[in-house]
Amino acid sequence: MINFAIIGTGWITDSFIQSAHSTNSWKLTTVFSRSADSATAFAQKHNITSTHTTLESLVSDTSIQVVYIASPNSLHYAHAKQCLQAGKHVIVEKPATSTAKELRQLFEIAEANDVFLLEAYRHIQEPNFRVLEKVVKEGKLLGNIYGASLTYASYSSRYNNVLAGETPNIFSLDFSGGSLVDLGVYPISAAIALFGLPVSQSYKPYIIVTGADGGGIITLNYEKFGVSINASKIYTSSAPSEIYGERGTISMNGVTDIERVDFWDAKTKKTEKLGGEKVVLNMEDEAREFGRIIESMDMEAYGRLRVISDGVQKVTEDLRRQNGLVFKVERG
Repeated sequence: MINFAIIGTGWITDSFIQSAHSTNSWKLTTVFSRSADSATAFAQKHNITSTHTTLESLVSDTSIQVVYIASPNSLHYAHAKQCLQAGKHVIVEKPATSTAKELRQLFEIAEANDVFLLEAYRHIQEPNFRVLEKVVKEGKLLGNIYGASLTYASYSSRYNNVLAGETPNIFSLDFSGGSLVDLGVYPISAAIALFGLPVSQSYKPYIIVTGADGGGIITLNYEKFGVSINASKIYTSSAPSEIYGERGTISMNGVTDIERVDFWDAKTKKTEKLGGEKVVLNMEDEAREFGRIIESMDMEAYGRLRVISDGVQKVTEDLRRQNGLVFKVERG
């Protein structure tokens, strides 16, 4: 069993704990929160008693092998840095850091301490995405790729707070928020996992009253084709995601929680189902794969995930700079 601690007591942490425990490879042993009451309440909900209210006491706990971090975006770097320096493996929710410089430093610290820094892009570990990835990389079914359209636009309840005059963390540049880094990273990471790093990129966002981006259209330019991404937290789209090839078109219901992967054959005009049923716990496969990487010290798999994390950070940072979206940690 891999003993792990958590930083952050929101709904996504609950989901990770449930998914991790379902693999029978993980065991939650302690909870961190700056509030003793919050830590105790969350720990009791998960039938444990160990809590920490300072990072110093957390990282000195020798029973902990891995720390799962789901604190506000702007705190990821500081939290991860301290855990990695203490020799703990770290799983950090996306975006792992606010800047490429921070991410590079964390990977260097992880390497120096013989531990892993894993960014939680859970969707690229799901079975139907693995089916999609295999088909695209083999190349036999699609032939030459002509382009792709990826969609992930989902109205956030937090936008109601914005409309009421508030500034939730997720829509605040002070907390490294905005649609691009909170939601756009899903289709961007999917594109990089499928096609590699683009040669250039552009973004036309809708800037909301808080100064952050609410969503918009992203274009990733590859050598021979382009990928159009519709990503937003202020409107919803039910449009499918598609990949276009010389031999046909692959269609999915999205890039996360994929329920179907279909191939339309341009020659026969028939549709073939490639994917299976949607997973019940959408973080279970991520927890299982991360556990396997840690236990087996699989450097090859870790290297592939690092390439994706580096690529996403590079792309999103460039897109932000093109549009004057500057986080507090970047201001002089």
